[in-house]
Amino acid sequence: MRYLSTRGEAAQLGFDDVLLAGLATDGGLYTPLAYPRLAPSEIAALAGRSYAEATAKVIAPYLSETFSREILRAQTESAYSGFRHRAIAPLTQIADNLFVLELFHGPTLAFKDLAMQLLGRMMNHVLEERNLRATIVGATSGDTGAAAIEAFKGLDRVDVFILFPHGRVSDVQRKQMTTVDDDNVHTIALQGSFDDAQAILKRLFRAADFRSRVGLAGVNSINWARVVAQTVYYFTSAVALGAPHRHISFAVPTGNFGDVLAGYVAKRMGLPIERLVVATNANDILARALASGRYEPRGVTPTQSPSMDIQVSSNFERLLFDATGRDPAAIRAAFASLDQSGAFDIPPAALAAIRAEFDAESVGEAETTDEIRRTWRETGYVLDPHTATGVTAARARLVKDPATPVIALSTAHPAKFPDAIERAIGLRPQPPENIAARLDAPERFTILENDGARVAEFISSHARAAKS
Repeated sequence: MRYLSTRGEAAQLGFDDVLLAGLATDGGLYTPLAYPRLAPSEIAALAGRSYAEATAKVIAPYLSETFSREILRAQTESAYSGFRHRAIAPLTQIADNLFVLELFHGPTLAFKDLAMQLLGRMMNHVLEERNLRATIVGATSGDTGAAAIEAFKGLDRVDVFILFPHGRVSDVQRKQMTTVDDDNVHTIALQGSFDDAQAILKRLFRAADFRSRVGLAGVNSINWARVVAQTVYYFTSAVALGAPHRHISFAVPTGNFGDVLAGYVAKRMGLPIERLVVATNANDILARALASGRYEPRGVTPTQSPSMDIQVSSNFERLLFDATGRDPAAIRAAFASLDQSGAFDIPPAALAAIRAEFDAESVGEAETTDEIRRTWRETGYVLDPHTATGVTAARARLVKDPATPVIALSTAHPAKFPDAIERAIGLRPQPPENIAARLDAPERFTILENDGARVAEFISSHARAAKS
């Protein structure tokens, strides 16, 4: 499998190099030359398999010869061995044809664990094969950072630097990052928004000298390996409800667009998905873009679902690339317009192609709280605020199509957002014991101003790859 950049000016790479590179050198995102297809019989055969087995089957076509069948199976088994639920990603029904896909049973209580635990093992394997070190830099709106730290902490070949918006993540999210005391982990509280952190991250990747000097690698959902690993739970959950013999819709709480893009990729691989519903909070750029055809970021509004407090959804570029007929010139023009004037118009044919696959719902703060309260009252089930946006969007989809089951992705454990839950239902959810104990440990992080040069200087002075 070979990969090309959405902006068309970087060299095509194999999977191993895409895994380490993250962002392409031309600022684009790597995407496969073609999406492999699974036959209906292959999809049906996923029924009854363990999650690790299903993962190895679904992602194998995207990988290189570096990952033999035996190595891949060993890595998938290892990646999911520490999850608290044996099903890894179990389904729970909360209403007629409405299901919640629980993606929070990993070590950091968030869906990011399902891809990140595997990504850490795969990246470390390639580094060992090549006798290299890497410097991983990530930006997080709350959950990616903790998942990356958990996956890469203690590894001799990797240093991890995570930027998070200072004061804009929950206490639990912050402490999951800042209480880790491994020497290869560095957390940076940036005095700005997630979009500011993501912009710095992209500039670092475009700085060729810096990128080469520190062996820069990325683990945000700009990394294709993250996206492809997330396709697996679309397959396993849909098969559990009767796919490929029936269609399923999915409602996905969305910030950086990586999770819902994985559903789109699963559909391109042959999974019979009826609709993909993008659920946003007040930071509703994606809902506005699908409604108006204009992609125009506004100021970030802090909400009770902070992992979705994003205005520049990076993975939308991959979808737009496909929707424009894989025209890199159109992508370069769109994002040049975004940089220069703060917006771009989606070409009409591309907008029609996107609307043929996706719905979008913007869910406000009051609606989010109401959904947490309603689901608790009707079922005794506790939704975190991000999941509540997905369930609200799923209910809207069921009004339009009550016959097709809708799976709402539950992206985080409610204990990560205890204040929001307590406001909604009067109860304060508690994290699992192993998480609770760690939250009392001393915190260790560095506060930096919103300055890319200062961030680069900090990374250079602490990254072992820059000194070797």
